[in-house]
Amino acid sequence: MAAKKLIVIEGLDGSGKATQAKRLTEALVEKGIPVREVSFPDYGSDSSALVRMYLSGQFGTDPQDVNAYAASSFFAVDRFASYKKDWCRDYARGVVIADRYTTSNAVHQCSKLPKEQWEDFLNWLFDFEYNKLGIPAPDRVIYLNVDPAVSQALMTARYSGDENKKDIHERDIAYLRHSREAAAYCAEKLGWETVDCCRDGQMRSIEDIHKDVMKLLENGIA
Repeated sequence: MAAKKLIVIEGLDGSGKATQAKRLTEALVEKGIPVREVSFPDYGSDSSALVRMYLSGQFGTDPQDVNAYAASSFFAVDRFASYKKDWCRDYARGVVIADRYTTSNAVHQCSKLPKEQWEDFLNWLFDFEYNKLGIPAPDRVIYLNVDPAVSQALMTARYSGDENKKDIHERDIAYLRHSREAAAYCAEKLGWETVDCCRDGQMRSIEDIHKDVMKLLENGIA
């Protein structure tokens, strides 16, 4: 039986998290490893209602309209519900690959706070989700580092140029730049493994990025 492991693929909006989570899942299945892929927020569940309201701008169209602690609780409760209802048994017997996780709160909500408050916020966040709510902490976090200008172009293409389809995070380039700074801080402080996804102002190929992800995980999954 495979050791239980939770591997998180993290990154800014438009960084290719879903694609790389899917490629990693496929690669592990080919190796005969029991694996389950999950994604957050869980938009198909009632538990994501507050997340959807927040991201659609119902609480304010500026991310700062909802403070870091309140917004974090919306996403955390959605993860709790998903874990309890859906994938706790998969986690107990194999590998779970998560497209986003508590790490997304670390990145996107830290960016709302002054840097001198980041450490206190992270301590609160991880205690809240992993201890108070009791969801598992990740064993590995792979951070896909992408220039916000590149990710913005990719998201615009995804939405066929309709900027109104972007949520309040996706459309705010200044917020995304702050989030990238927070992600770099978290990666260094928390030991996340970073894959640089851009070269010469362009996104690297999906396959090249996947190869880097697999190199990081070599011999790391029992």
